Amino acid sequence: MRPGLEPDGTIAREGALSKVPAAYARLLDDARDRIRAAFPAGRLHSAYVYGSIPRGTARAGRSDLDLVVVLREPPSAADRAAADRIEGGLDADFAVIDGVGMLLFDADTLLSELERHDLGFFVACLCTPLLGEDLAAALPRYQPDALLARETNGDIGAALAGWRERFAAAPGEGERAALCRGAARRIVRTGFTLVMPRWGGWTSDLALQAEVFAAYHPSRGDLMRRAAGWARTPTADPAALGLLLFDLGPWLAATYQEVHGPKTPRPAGS
Repeated sequence: MRPGLEPDGTIAREGALSKVPAAYARLLDDARDRIRAAFPAGRLHSAYVYGSIPRGTARAGRSDLDLVVVLREPPSAADRAAADRIEGGLDADFAVIDGVGMLLFDADTLLSELERHDLGFFVACLCTPLLGEDLAAALPRYQPDALLARETNGDIGAALAGWRERFAAAPGEGERAALCRGAARRIVRTGFTLVMPRWGGWTSDLALQAEVFAAYHPSRGDLMRRAAGWARTPTADPAALGLLLFDLGPWLAATYQEVHGPKTPRPAGS
């Protein structure tokens, strides 16, 4: 059986609170308290943590904290402001992390048919419950198939266009490094889901994702491995960004369209 699967062949939830390193326990307790205080009980549905911390692979002082807060109604500007305050406060108070990101959604969106194989998959398989009722109970079991590949990363072309616009704006070194990190992560993950249905398993490990991709596209393998390195240790070198945005990225976007087709369109402004 391929990695990341349950005995029935569906994708297993990859994180768990039992996997969280001891160094992050107080951080998560504090995050729960701040979320409860910021969002009234009648409005807050649930909260999750995702990424390296619940997978047990976080690096103290280098990894970031990734959170999802689910509300019973669509998030407002005031909700976003509250999330921003939590992000800033946790980042300032805990040296064990390097940055905090909090996503806001409403429960109806996450459970919708449109998001079932994108945000729904994200919550059910990539997020670990922190607070409230787990939405995974209302979502299906997921296969590493072409439908999942299309709906998770079939919009890579649109993402690439946005990265190129940011790059053309001639950002400073810090902004270029952040762009490198975000683009490299998405490109590696998209390269993996391009071949995921043929490989037949699941992983969020960037290095393994690059190796799985390289097994099917060896001519692009070395560049994908470099992208995985930049995803973990980003660079501000314009040449590296050029390889991501004008070489590997366009090839990947075109190939993805040929193999899996475009992601189901979302309403304008969503």
